[in-house]
Amino acid sequence: MQNIRLPAVAGMFYPAEPDVLAREVGALLTAAKPCEYRPKALIVPHAGYVYSGPVAASGYAALKKVAAHVRRVVLLGPTHRVAVSGLALPGSDAFATPLGTIPVDQEAAQSISHLPQVSVSPQAHALEHSLEVQLPFLQAVLSGFKLLPLAVGMTSPEAVAEVLELLWGGDETLIVISSDLSHYLPYEIAQRADAVTVQSILGMESLIAHEQACGGTPISGLLEAARHHHLTPHLLDSRNSGDTAGKRDSVVGYASFAFTGSHA
Repeated sequence: MQNIRLPAVAGMFYPAEPDVLAREVGALLTAAKPCEYRPKALIVPHAGYVYSGPVAASGYAALKKVAAHVRRVVLLGPTHRVAVSGLALPGSDAFATPLGTIPVDQEAAQSISHLPQVSVSPQAHALEHSLEVQLPFLQAVLSGFKLLPLAVGMTSPEAVAEVLELLWGGDETLIVISSDLSHYLPYEIAQRADAVTVQSILGMESLIAHEQACGGTPISGLLEAARHHHLTPHLLDSRNSGDTAGKRDSVVGYASFAFTGSHA
């Protein structure tokens, strides 16, 4: 019997009904601005779709030219509910969403299991939304892929980069980092703060603090690996919840980036 990680935030962060979810994701992707990139990696936000869905969709819509080649998605996001040291594998066989089930790449999981910063923690994944909200988008734009989900806790960018290096692969592997930007600042202050963070990422600066982005550690790890592989970052969209569906006295920032190689 398979050990399947069931949806934890369906009906809260995104619709729980399969047909409603498929229509919403499809509409978000259709509305996203087209681009000509061929991404090796993405950074995308992870709030409820009503807030960050349009920004996330800009990242996934950019996969159009590479989608047919992707067979594995390495998905990293910060932990919000369970404290983790290092990076945690889920210990499950598959992840389920209202749109279906995605197999976990057991071979890839085994390839990093010897690293001291890698552990197995079903508890870290059980209620974590930062990874789950990416799955319906991935299911909408890719087919026949396996997932390697990693919940990132207290660790270093270097430790994250080491994991990414082992999983880097070729065109068959897509890396996705799930992160929002600033949290609960007034609208104008958030805009200024997020503009600094966006420029830091575009400038491939090595350290993005947690105050700048809740996924600062996995972002920083990706930046280190991206420099090594000579990738170029591109900003696809940057907004906050005050631009989409929230009040402006306290907002959360979002941005999507595509990282491309020489073939972009």
